[in-house]
Amino acid sequence: MYTLTVDLVYTFPRKASRFSIGRAAALAFGALAVGCGSGTATTDPRQTTLTLAAYSAPREVLENEIVPAFVREYEQKTGVHVRVQASYLASGAQTRAVLGGFAADVVLLAMPRDVNKLADAGIVERTWQEAPHRGNVAASVVAFAVRSGNPKHIADWSDLARPGVGVLLPNPKTSGGAMWNVSAMWGAALRGDAGVASNNEAEAGAFLTAVLKNVVVLDKGARESLITFEKGIGDVAITYESEIAAGKLAGRVYDAVLPSSTIFVEIPAAIATANAKAHGVFPIAEAFLSALRSPAAQKSFAAYGFRSPDGALPNGGDTAPNRTRSTVLFRIDDLGGWQKVESRLFGSGGEFEKIWEAVYAGK
Repeated sequence: MYTLTVDLVYTFPRKASRFSIGRAAALAFGALAVGCGSGTATTDPRQTTLTLAAYSAPREVLENEIVPAFVREYEQKTGVHVRVQASYLASGAQTRAVLGGFAADVVLLAMPRDVNKLADAGIVERTWQEAPHRGNVAASVVAFAVRSGNPKHIADWSDLARPGVGVLLPNPKTSGGAMWNVSAMWGAALRGDAGVASNNEAEAGAFLTAVLKNVVVLDKGARESLITFEKGIGDVAITYESEIAAGKLAGRVYDAVLPSSTIFVEIPAAIATANAKAHGVFPIAEAFLSALRSPAAQKSFAAYGFRSPDGALPNGGDTAPNRTRSTVLFRIDDLGGWQKVESRLFGSGGEFEKIWEAVYAGK
């Protein structure tokens, strides 16, 4: 029998900088411990618990497809029933929770830099990117969700800077998705695909400023941002292609737009070795990670709108099948890698922080 326990969907307040991350981590770990135990292997050798810390976007495919299949197949092979205990948060918040003491055995996050933070803390092996596809188990791209029929005629990045266009964007302080979104905007601008001169950081900054002036809600995560859009707020949500597909599967009515160029979103997973070994579940964690890369899991990811780690389109197509042009994909490496991008855009005094403070002060 399959058991999936989702004991925690903890959300950080909007002003996360004023919230104690240590307290958040304690609440997260405490909620899981109260709901289903500490995440360690049980005393019954025929059953055990594996704790998964994931970002919010793949929740449906994990709960509906991948985890049940893994539990069933692992029990058939070994006779051991695995109880999967799952937590879903925005990637940045999830990373801070694990760093703060939430003892997950496996992490599935929105970006490699979050896994690297866990590696720097000794929770994940530094060699995690030596796995196939640099440790990534799925992928997506940054896309736009627009109202049905696209009444604002949003076709590309430059349209997000037009006066009167209400934009939804998650907060890069808490959301890995937001960091991908802003990086996609920045990269497209530098490529000359946002209505500004290519390779001109000053004009790219001006473009970001124009878009941020149009942001009506800065949610804590990619999923929350799309939910806000579904409530009728805003004209366009900058989000994952996979999130739009998930919304459509759930019966939501909106359209997808893929811009002329956008960033390839890497989705990594890794074993939190220190925790998995302490809990006596390291072999199960290895099996779960292998299951995420299996052909069956990749088929499930594709059914929910994710791309494969090598960039193949879901189900041989994409979420915007009526497009008349091809979309050029670029990677974070094309912008100098996460270390450079984080410093340039998201660090203290970075482009996003400077622009947002100026925009917020003007509202």
